[in-house]
Amino acid sequence: QVQLVESGGGLAQAGGSLRLSCAASGRTFSRYAMGWFRQAPGKEREFVAGIRWKSGLTYYADFVKGRFTISRDNAKNTMYLQMNSLKLEDTAVYYCAVQSSSVGEYDYWGQGTQVTVSS
Repeated sequence: QVQLVESGGGLAQAGGSLRLSCAASGRTFSRYAMGWFRQAPGKEREFVAGIRWKSGLTYYADFVKGRFTISRDNAKNTMYLQMNSLKLEDTAVYYCAVQSSSVGEYDYWGQGTQVTVSS
């Protein structure tokens, strides 16, 4: 069983920062990439950022470029999302996920962590 546990969510003011963590544990599993997604109330889940696990190549949705930074610590089996210059519209439940292969979908998901940005 693969487990992904997000932490670091909470309440922040607009313009502030939060850092999310995603710790992976459980049986050994293939990990081509990991990513962050979010879902705001009444909206579809959307991709936020991703990172290739071996190379460290990162990619972002346009709406977070220049504000969010994704990173990983291989030794700790943990992925991070540093969120700066937060906006009200960043309010959502944030999920981390694993993409096991380059041709597959994201197939393991965490339970999510709430991020609320206030004015």
